[in-house]
Amino acid sequence: MIAPTDLRGIIRSGLLSFPVTPFDADDRFNPTAFRAHLEWLSPHKVAGLIVAGGTGEMFSLMPDEIVEVVKAARAAQPGEPVIAGCGYGTRMACDLARGIEAAGGDGILLLPHYLIRAPQDGIEAHIRAVCRATTMSVIVYNRGQSVCSAETLQRLADDCPNLIGFKDGTGDIDTVRRITIGLGDRLAYIGGMPTHELFAQAYRGAGVDTYSSAVFNFVPETALAFFDAFTAGDDAGCEALLREFYYPFATVRDRKTGYAVSAIKAGVALRGFETGPVRPPLTDLTEDERGMLAEVIGDRR
Repeated sequence: MIAPTDLRGIIRSGLLSFPVTPFDADDRFNPTAFRAHLEWLSPHKVAGLIVAGGTGEMFSLMPDEIVEVVKAARAAQPGEPVIAGCGYGTRMACDLARGIEAAGGDGILLLPHYLIRAPQDGIEAHIRAVCRATTMSVIVYNRGQSVCSAETLQRLADDCPNLIGFKDGTGDIDTVRRITIGLGDRLAYIGGMPTHELFAQAYRGAGVDTYSSAVFNFVPETALAFFDAFTAGDDAGCEALLREFYYPFATVRDRKTGYAVSAIKAGVALRGFETGPVRPPLTDLTEDERGMLAEVIGDRR
């Protein structure tokens, strides 16, 4: 397992991959297809894998399936940092974190808890309990019903040495900036908006210098070209890629709620990999929409 302080530095060093979770004809996790996809991506170097996350349909996976995904990722990419989605209620999240650690994970991305909204002290207690349940690195993900304030995150960072990262998917730049200014180098900061490339330049101004890329799943060279331009401060290069690929992709993605995941899985299938369908409550792209996506991808790699 990579030590938390080391993983924090690794995360800051490059793009993060957000692979999909393939299913077989019986709606079971398909480790063979998963490994084949990761091997295809492996020549394109990233800072780490976030498996069974939002793009990996963590919300539809059983806890034991998440552990299976971690084991498969570790076997396929023994040298890559493996971070796994973790969530649900506090006791379930603690138990899942321990399972991910035993399976060879290096860290967890702590996704939102269940349906109900919770006060800051409750969210704080939840995150602290999960941090204490594992020696792995923990990254807090502000999204949905679980949104830490800057003050809450400061207390957690003071109390939990293995809390090494903060990911934002809310679009609340004010809170993000308060966190990055207040905590400075204590945490790694990760952009987590759907198709984050659309927001990356704005987040860079708020102190967020890396992100997880879902489109890396099927256009890895394009994703890395954008990240290189982003890192170099080449706004013209970023904007060219936004015009040529990302905004046309977003046109397909925005046709239906949930397509931020479904369109990524469809893109992987268009590359020739077995993915199976998305699980309900998500729905797959129609054949016409898959055709639209194929046109957007074109000969991009």
